[in-house]
Amino acid sequence: MLLGISILLICQLCGEVLVRLLNFPVPGPVVGMVLLLIVLIIKGSVPKSVQTVGDALLNNIALLYVPAGVGLMEHFKLISKGWLVISIALVVSTIVTMAVTAIVLKFLTEHHVDKEKPYD
Repeated sequence: MLLGISILLICQLCGEVLVRLLNFPVPGPVVGMVLLLIVLIIKGSVPKSVQTVGDALLNNIALLYVPAGVGLMEHFKLISKGWLVISIALVVSTIVTMAVTAIVLKFLTEHHVDKEKPYD
């Protein structure tokens, strides 16, 4: 398990370093996870240690929302001043995300060719 955590933290560190060196407008952990994805694609499988840590994190994902909830309570006055703008941004971003997901899914399903089991 220690190896899995180390791999995830090293990927996050590499992402942070790249973001700071190249001045990317993307969070370091996101770049780190993309690096991890690239390594896993090249390797062709997920190491057992990384899978164990990933499963543990996903099983306890609700705990990761606690800091966000505390932040909402802490800054409630500020949020209440801009509730309309925040609400519009949330609704619009949700609709855009759903539309892009649908378009990508449609594109991928139309261009997927399985020579052994063609679609009927």
